[in-house]
Amino acid sequence: MLSKKQQRIRRSRQTRIRIATQGVARLTVNRTNLHIYASVISGDGTKVLAAASTAEADVRKALGATGKGGNQAAAEVVGKRIAEKAKAAGVEKVAFDRAGFAYHGRVKTLADAARAAGLQF
Repeated sequence: MLSKKQQRIRRSRQTRIRIATQGVARLTVNRTNLHIYASVISGDGTKVLAAASTAEADVRKALGATGKGGNQAAAEVVGKRIAEKAKAAGVEKVAFDRAGFAYHGRVKTLADAARAAGLQF
């Protein structure tokens, strides 16, 4: 029997293989109970071109007094931030890699915010 984490990793593996054949930069998302992380990785998978998370001091200030990173408002801030950083790094088009997480809640909010900020997937 596979654990919950092993099941997620197994789901993510197939997506990574499919994105690797496309050869485009990928926007990958990782979420924990406290934080949400996003990074844009180069097409060949060797370099992180841009990264944003709720663990950054600037993002925590933007979230206000609570500084909570485990909610949809935080995911929206990180989505906008990763789109800005990716564009600054010269990346316009990415493949969305949800890393086995359901496209729902914080993951969906981050993706929508990144799209609204001008990132194409």
